[in-house]
Amino acid sequence: MAGRLSTGAPTPNPLPMRSNMTNRQEKVIITCAVTGSVHTPTMSEHLPLTPAQIAEQAIEAAEAGAAILHLHARDPRDGRPTADPAVFDEFIPRIRDATDAVINITTGGSTRMTLEERLAYPLRAKPEMCSLNMGSMNFSIHPAARRISEWKHGWEKPYIEGMEDLIFRNTFRDIRHILKVLGEECGTRFEFECYDMGHLYNLAHFVDEGLIKGPLFIQSIFGILGGMGPDPENLVAMKTTADRLFGRDGYRFSVLGAGRHQMPLVTMGAILGGNVRVGLEDSLYLARGQLAKSCAEQVGKIRRILSELSLDIATPAEARAMLGLKGADAVAF
Repeated sequence: MAGRLSTGAPTPNPLPMRSNMTNRQEKVIITCAVTGSVHTPTMSEHLPLTPAQIAEQAIEAAEAGAAILHLHARDPRDGRPTADPAVFDEFIPRIRDATDAVINITTGGSTRMTLEERLAYPLRAKPEMCSLNMGSMNFSIHPAARRISEWKHGWEKPYIEGMEDLIFRNTFRDIRHILKVLGEECGTRFEFECYDMGHLYNLAHFVDEGLIKGPLFIQSIFGILGGMGPDPENLVAMKTTADRLFGRDGYRFSVLGAGRHQMPLVTMGAILGGNVRVGLEDSLYLARGQLAKSCAEQVGKIRRILSELSLDIATPAEARAMLGLKGADAVAF
């Protein structure tokens, strides 16, 4: 798989395409997505908004067992998503100093940010990992606005309702650019976010072009309107399609279930040999009708489930080795 570009430091395990090898049952990597850009302050009083809150919840999630922390920033004045590097600077160093977890910076930002805004902090920080959406899509939670009659901030209702007429853009050129400026030039590797079957084929296109080398870390996402539904059959279909495209040992699979689908789907993903992602970005709840008070509560719950299934949890050092990351000493924050 020699290619023109790479998503990070050279790896001794180039991506084997369409192999017939079987997956080994390895330790499970827990990713925690701490705040995101989808939910708004009105939806949960526990959603971290200020730099101090984001740092506190991230550190607690790492202490609870998360090896990777997937991070967005919020405007501390009213909780709206922001791409301002100065805001990231208020919590990223604190997290770095308090934990050895892998810090994963979003390149998705929000549907209202330009590509330049979304890349402003990652290009400066040169993190070990960044998220990378593998295609443009109609990402929306606009029906949620119908269930809320009073909002804490004036920006929230139009933000949620406006998703109905917005496209989350990541064109082939956008993706190619991110792979070059972050992957090749910064040594950053990626959490490839795949919301639909076509996103796997987009990823395979870039692998075939020689722009990506393995091992891949594929985050399959279910339950977002505009993407793949939360049916268990879809999870199996995504897994078997990835097996065909990349070879069963050519990638690492992870599962994200949105909202009430979080725990059932991530548990199913782990049983199938995959990794898991939880956090208040993906779901505000711990159980039916019970808001999660912190990201750490969700991490603790999935860790208990995995333990009951006799599955071992990967440490940050083990996750770095499994994903071929450049190491915490090679970042710029």
